[in-house]
Amino acid sequence: QVQLVESGGGLVQAGDSLRLSCVTSGRGLGTYAVGWFRQTPGKEREFVGASTWIGVTDYADSVKGRFTVSRDNANNRVYLQMNSLKPEDTAVYYCAARRSPYLYSSPDMYDYWGQGTQVTVSS
Repeated sequence: QVQLVESGGGLVQAGDSLRLSCVTSGRGLGTYAVGWFRQTPGKEREFVGASTWIGVTDYADSVKGRFTVSRDNANNRVYLQMNSLKPEDTAVYYCAARRSPYLYSSPDMYDYWGQGTQVTVSS
């Protein structure tokens, strides 16, 4: 069993940066793919970025060049560095994990989820 806890959200202005953290308890992240998703009211959960356990990454087109997923397997942490934030990045951000060597952009492929952290970007 893997428990995930996100932190680092908050209220920022357009152009600012934030770093979200996802910390695991229970089993370590060493053999898990980790994805970041976001969701706004009334919309489906949207893929943001993901990392394989060895650090291969992929991103949604809307965040490429601005967001970076990194991981510290030794300390069971995964990060989402968000730069040049825009008002349209406002959402609840979730991290998710699946024990697999691959990465996935569909939320249906992940088995474990955190509770989410709110990111609000004002214009």
